[in-house]
Amino acid sequence: MIPLVAHQVPDLSPWFPLGDCGPATLPEHVRATGVGKWWADDPARPRAVAVACAGHVLLGGEPQALSPKTLAPLAGHCVVAPNRFLPVLGAAFGRIQPWERMIYTHRVPAAVPRPPRGVSVRRLTADDAPALAGLSADMAWIHASWGGPSGLAASGFAWGAFHKDQVLAVACTYFLGSAYEDIACVTVPGHRRERLSLSCVIALCADIAARGRRASWTCSRDNRPSRLLAWTAGFRLEREYVHHVTGASAGSVLLAA
Repeated sequence: MIPLVAHQVPDLSPWFPLGDCGPATLPEHVRATGVGKWWADDPARPRAVAVACAGHVLLGGEPQALSPKTLAPLAGHCVVAPNRFLPVLGAAFGRIQPWERMIYTHRVPAAVPRPPRGVSVRRLTADDAPALAGLSADMAWIHASWGGPSGLAASGFAWGAFHKDQVLAVACTYFLGSAYEDIACVTVPGHRRERLSLSCVIALCADIAARGRRASWTCSRDNRPSRLLAWTAGFRLEREYVHHVTGASAGSVLLAA
């Protein structure tokens, strides 16, 4: 597939559903924020389009327009695509692992927990970028969809629980759609039973509602703590889906994603 520059990105509606929840918010997020990448089989007259952000990919169009080797840039990604793409994905990568996922939408008001003494819950500002940058490497994914700590901190789409200058939990809009905002959260180890993420999520959901949108929540079917947190925060199951985690390309040629 051929990388697209901004002026080559096609209208989204022929390729991806708009105004939907969960992973369907990814293309709108990339279009709105500029964080992510686009590919097509032909920039002038595309028959197949891919959009990627933070390790997630959506594929749309005609799989017949793609050869396995052209999908090499999607190695190591979580791919959402219609079933008609599975044969070419299977031929493109040495392994594609199905991963059962669940989409929740916010439907029920939730009581705001009282934070521990000395902890404040507030919207992040640009000044909080160093605190986000100080999160451990295994938590850095939380700001990947905004291009890094500075992007998320300045976005206006994140809430955090702070003790002095230390961030203990963060909830943010991970993918920004026109009707839904798909959210995510993390909590620093050692503070995971203090309901800090819950406080941040509830504040974020109120923000989302004030913007005239609804919050959605996407997680693995096997991630019981995430599902429990979603339920406690007022989310209810919308539907289930499967995405596929791609391994190395079948030709063992790894290109920069």
